[in-house]
Amino acid sequence: MNESITAEEQVVLVNERDEAIGTMGKLRAHQEGALHRAFSVFLFDDQGRLLLQQRAAGKYHSAGLWTNTCCSHPRAHETIVDAAKRRLQEEMGIAAELEQRFNFIYRAALDNGLQEHELDHVLFGRYAGPATPEASEVADWKYISPDTLDEDLRNHPERYTVWLRECWQRVREELAAQAA
Repeated sequence: MNESITAEEQVVLVNERDEAIGTMGKLRAHQEGALHRAFSVFLFDDQGRLLLQQRAAGKYHSAGLWTNTCCSHPRAHETIVDAAKRRLQEEMGIAAELEQRFNFIYRAALDNGLQEHELDHVLFGRYAGPATPEASEVADWKYISPDTLDEDLRNHPERYTVWLRECWQRVREELAAQAA
């Protein structure tokens, strides 16, 4: 399933309290930096390793960068969990139970003159098998330990998407709280 931008693709515009205030075309929202709803899925295996994906070269932004297991935008009238499960299956060929853990707002400049301004819902899940990614979405995937990811983010942040860099510390805090 290709994520090419079409006139029909819409994102849900929100205020800072995550209340829907309308919809806008996905590309236009990223051109204008309009605050919209998004989600990021983090799947961990039985060893506590994170399943990362490398975004495909054809993606309209952040192409070739490593990121969390799956990320996208819910459709209007679609719950965050339902949207995350749908995209996880479409992008990675994985079905997994997901739990919302936290959300955060960030704004960042991207390549191609685009901007991210998202209220991003972060979901965790468990999965220990292989991925069967959609080639137009994902170039590669791997499991990585949180400590190894910490080190690589410090030494080579340019290899990773801005949203992963923005929320990784909070993800680590959630994992520590979960283990306690």
